[in-house]
Amino acid sequence: MLTSTFDYDLPEELIAQYPAVPRDTSRLLVVERATGSLYHQRFPDILSHLHAGDVLVVNETRVIPARLQAHKVPTGGKVELLLLSRRDRLHWEALVKGRRVRVGQRLAIGRTEGHTLGATVEAITDSGGRLLRLDDPIDDHLDQLGTTPLPPYIHAHLDNPDRYQTVYARVKGSVAAPTAGLHWTPELINQASEHGVQWETVLLHIGLDTFRPVHEERVEDHEIHTEYCRLDPATAKRINQARAEGRRIIAVGTTSVRALESAARGPAGKLQPLDGPTDLFIRPGYTFRAVDALLTNFHLPRSTLLMLVSAFASTELIRRAYEEAVRERYRFYSFGDAMLIL
Repeated sequence: MLTSTFDYDLPEELIAQYPAVPRDTSRLLVVERATGSLYHQRFPDILSHLHAGDVLVVNETRVIPARLQAHKVPTGGKVELLLLSRRDRLHWEALVKGRRVRVGQRLAIGRTEGHTLGATVEAITDSGGRLLRLDDPIDDHLDQLGTTPLPPYIHAHLDNPDRYQTVYARVKGSVAAPTAGLHWTPELINQASEHGVQWETVLLHIGLDTFRPVHEERVEDHEIHTEYCRLDPATAKRINQARAEGRRIIAVGTTSVRALESAARGPAGKLQPLDGPTDLFIRPGYTFRAVDALLTNFHLPRSTLLMLVSAFASTELIRRAYEEAVRERYRFYSFGDAMLIL
């Protein structure tokens, strides 16, 4: 399968630089897999497609202030760090922007509580990042030292970092938001619940690799890195019961899809509790076991997310939907509009 199959042209002005205000005023492109039909709506119209008993599954991860400014010791050279994932209490994998940041380099990250927080580069990771060993845990200091890492295609300043969080974000750990959830407001969630929709949460901490374009010529040659994923036993039991009763499981975002499908890799596709890394790479040819419908945003060309969506709805239908979205001037990517695939 050629990676170029998942390329498309997008006018730069369609890359959304600001979130919709209010959140639920974004547009909604509805895609029907059975008929191939496309419908143009507003996001609140999603309620007309939800039925009593449907299960909406959201990712409750929260974006951390993962972008940090540091200096080399003793030269003082500037280094920018983007924390990607925590390995343990003191070790983090990070992307590093700076000249010749070699193994063994000491870094001064910032002053907090009367002393300078430092780190040592211990290794170069498979993805080209750096494995950092911190002198002290940094978790409690990120709000003071770090800033929210917006995607590189967003050039506008975000006055309120909470607009890059879902309203249900709870567990800190991601370097990017599960953007399909950015459209939901507390009021719309209440309306869906009153309509008889069941809400369930999973957890998948998003790393940068999820959004990186695939550079290999063949899709099969791309190696997707692991992300931490959790589905607790009680939630797995409730979702399994809903599936046994023939009720729809609707994933809010591709990360919820990866969490659910990672948990359903056992016998007969029954969801099992999950607490650990997942390296599931969903692409055309994959057989879905846990997800019946998907709410998602419009994704970057050549990305694993576009491949996942194409696996769910077919490559041809997604290509046609994206062409229609460009013609109709939808807003793309993280702060852009939404697509509901039924």
